[in-house]
Amino acid sequence: MTRPILRTGALAAVSLALVLTSLACRAKEPAGTAVATPTVTLDHDRAPVGSPLEITYKFVVAPGATFAQDYHVMAHVVDTDEEMMWTDDHMPPVPTSQWKPGQTIEYTRTVFVPVFPYVGDATIQVGLYSTTDQKRLPLNGEHVGQFAYKAAHFQLAPQTDNLFTVFKDGWHPAETAQKDSMIDWQWTKKDATLAFKNPKKDAVLYFDLDSPGANLHGEQHVTVTLGGQTVDEFTLKPEERVLRKPKLPAAQMGGDEMTELHIVVDKTFVPAQVSGGSSSDPRELGVRVFHAYVDAR
Repeated sequence: MTRPILRTGALAAVSLALVLTSLACRAKEPAGTAVATPTVTLDHDRAPVGSPLEITYKFVVAPGATFAQDYHVMAHVVDTDEEMMWTDDHMPPVPTSQWKPGQTIEYTRTVFVPVFPYVGDATIQVGLYSTTDQKRLPLNGEHVGQFAYKAAHFQLAPQTDNLFTVFKDGWHPAETAQKDSMIDWQWTKKDATLAFKNPKKDAVLYFDLDSPGANLHGEQHVTVTLGGQTVDEFTLKPEERVLRKPKLPAAQMGGDEMTELHIVVDKTFVPAQVSGGSSSDPRELGVRVFHAYVDAR
């Protein structure tokens, strides 16, 4: 079977035409009237893998805009090839069915950069979509195709850029969720020690935890100390996941190269002893920690 041969000039012309057509399609604004103008701001323009990132979403609702249902916010983090790495899709705190023309909707979410095999430039693309039919709404902004809009840019840095931290004494081995390998945690015992390199300046502890098993235990009182002084204490209810952000004053870290946080739980439990036979887990458990990140940026 013979195949047609294109001469160099013809091939170049065809390639150029395809490129121009593709660019024209991408640049073309989507049909329909924009319902809002989105902007996204970040608390850091450089984020190491595993670090927390405060993302502020802002939507200025267009005059005359109406919403027939509650739309989700699409937030996709893509690399330089526009390949999606992870998402922060969510329902806004004020449902879109309650948005009014001219109103500004603004809120901040804390996300932790997943452990992803990529460093370099990253972009956040946003949109509004229906969970019933997956249709997206037109917005004002830099359209990148399929009703997605470029909203923010930042740099993904390697995990080694984080403050050196060691889960020292009082921790059980790390576990990973069966249905999502990107979710992992460690259980504490009654007293757990988190050691970290002294940044010699004020920092913040991002402490993300819960204690599942309402039928296994009651409320637990959690105390976090630094240099022998309490920096945070709170009551954790069963099945309640919380994100605490206590300040860590430099004065309480001392002058040593390493310093330590102590996480103390007033009541622990052993699943094998309190589950009525439904669990054989013999460990003494305190609270389940998803993230314990000392941020001195």
